[in-house]
Amino acid sequence: MSAAAEGPADYARRCVVALVEGHEPPAAPDEPLYRRPSACFVSLKKRGDLRGCIGTLAPEEHDLGHEIARNAYGAAFRDPRFPPVQPPELDELTCSVDVLGPPEPCDPADLDPARYGIIVSAGWRRGVLLPDLPGVDSVARQVAIALQKAGIPAHEEYTVQRFTVRRFREGDPEGIECGDAGCVPGCGERPGDDRPAS
Repeated sequence: MSAAAEGPADYARRCVVALVEGHEPPAAPDEPLYRRPSACFVSLKKRGDLRGCIGTLAPEEHDLGHEIARNAYGAAFRDPRFPPVQPPELDELTCSVDVLGPPEPCDPADLDPARYGIIVSAGWRRGVLLPDLPGVDSVARQVAIALQKAGIPAHEEYTVQRFTVRRFREGDPEGIECGDAGCVPGCGERPGDDRPAS
């Protein structure tokens, strides 16, 4: 695959391989997509099962290339649900990258769990759920899971924001907007698997 055709998931994989082997992450492809600031999640799967996932809800770096490298490191080494990735695992891993659009305030009537991810907030508590997850087929379920993740009782006052996601898999430099046919689950294979980097 040429560097020009490399998508975010392919770049994330190169970062993971370099980092696990003890090297600095490679430079991102010199393409416009990688030069703009964007939040993202990097997901690792091993034989189809989640192996690590870390992401950001707002850009922490000055461009997407650095954001992917940062979250690739987090997915490989900082996801508290899993031990750090070891070199013998690398051939069994696949990467995906979810690039997030900016969050916008909304009412529950404006939500669509296939198309939009959500952030629910009450004070310092915040719950996040990516879109297009198996088993999350209604707004009520999407909101309930996000509230549970945040530890916010349903009767308490909270705010809701929604965001779009463009999901990239290895070998796919174009990605698919969640809600479109062909979008497959990324980080949130099971409700609760997605989490922002701390």
